[in-house]
Amino acid sequence: MKKNVQLYILLAFIGASIAAFAFYKLNPDNADNKKEGYTSSNLPMKQNDVGTKSIGREATLGAVGDILIHDRVYNEAKVDDGFDFKPMLAEVKEALEKPDVLLANQETIVAGEKIGLSSYPSFNSPHEVADALVDAGVDIVTTANNHSLDRGVSAQKQSLEYLNKINLPYVGTFASEEDQQKLRVLESNGIKIAYLSYTYGLNGISVPKNEAYIVNLIDKEKMKKEIAIAKKQADFIVMGIHWGIEYERNPNQEQKNLAQFLVDEGVDIIFGGHPHVLQPMEWLYDKNGEKSLVVYSLGNFLSGQADDYRDIGGMVTVKVSKTELGGKTTKKMEVPSFYPTYVYSKNDKGYKMVPLEDAGKLGLPDSKQNYQEIMTHMLKGVHPK
Repeated sequence: MKKNVQLYILLAFIGASIAAFAFYKLNPDNADNKKEGYTSSNLPMKQNDVGTKSIGREATLGAVGDILIHDRVYNEAKVDDGFDFKPMLAEVKEALEKPDVLLANQETIVAGEKIGLSSYPSFNSPHEVADALVDAGVDIVTTANNHSLDRGVSAQKQSLEYLNKINLPYVGTFASEEDQQKLRVLESNGIKIAYLSYTYGLNGISVPKNEAYIVNLIDKEKMKKEIAIAKKQADFIVMGIHWGIEYERNPNQEQKNLAQFLVDEGVDIIFGGHPHVLQPMEWLYDKNGEKSLVVYSLGNFLSGQADDYRDIGGMVTVKVSKTELGGKTTKKMEVPSFYPTYVYSKNDKGYKMVPLEDAGKLGLPDSKQNYQEIMTHMLKGVHPK
């Protein structure tokens, strides 16, 4: 987590009138960008008394797509004392560090070798995947997806235990009912961002009735209630959602309808996943004419899938701001940017992330045309005509 980011875990029990909170605070003197331990407080967050003075704040939010670690990827990361995925991200790390807050979709659990690593169709990845994400600049991960319970509830909990150990915030799956009731709010540059995460399903796996908290399944009433709570605690609401049809390059009507519902309820930014290919972004407007950003699919970021656009992903960034004047707060989002990436490999060896612009040097045919086509595909719905 970056030095200018704080995580507030707000106790957001539905119907409660008062929320206590706990937060992780980053040590500004730690050159390795690692966070201090967990502390808690019952004090309410201070509210700024702005009077008639105008106070403007801004932050850049980013997101990348699916971290889907096949065996051919983690086998390439094997080193003498474990695994090292950091070299795979080295050539895009500088770009990933630029957003003030960066979200990634951790699609495979990271329960580690103790329970046995596994690949498609039932994934479990090394702990070191999460280590590499933190090193590259990721600040929070979504974990609600169709692979959340691939190895069962216990394995999911072991994965979350490791994320807690390295202080990487997560949302979408939870270790307990109490954990599920905590609203994840990250603060950067005085702007508070609430992160939510839901999935359409679990590949036919049923959630145990006595452990329904383990994963957020798409439920409009539940989403509506959580969004209402988030609106009271944060300046912006970001939804990471697992939806759509695999390998389809455009959203279907079901995605569009759900996106509009979320926007009408108050979500500011939607980052989609599951199709494993990029789907475009666009502005949507609520009933009051306020705009929100939806990115229907961020595609694969790091995975073992290749060809047919499955090895092309990228990072969306959008600058958000708020201005406080005379007790009134005005929010704004600028036109988003897109940084396309490519997963290079040859004969299932040498996996690494590179900017799509540079992929021609590694043998990707028609890389310049690919770059232009991808940029148009992603941005045509948000750039001014």
